[in-house]
Amino acid sequence: MTYPAQWTMSIVLDENDGTTRARVRLGDDLGNHFDGIGLAYRGLDVARVPQIAGELALARALNDLTEELLAAVAADIETELGGARLAAPVERVP
Repeated sequence: MTYPAQWTMSIVLDENDGTTRARVRLGDDLGNHFDGIGLAYRGLDVARVPQIAGELALARALNDLTEELLAAVAADIETELGGARLAAPVERVP
């Protein structure tokens, strides 16, 4: 059985004109990669707001990455099982 033995993750945060952007990339040693993007807008000029905006953007990027990875797993399951579906669709928790 061949499967990824090692995964690596990179996280990049940048801020421009009051918008914080986070990009998360997850890759395996087989060359597959998944990306998540998250944005947060800073509306207040308070010392800790940039840190909070970074945390929010990162959380959103990780959520985006999770959804992309789950969709890929669901597609792999359907492909390997000839179109069969084992699990219910992933639903977002409010």
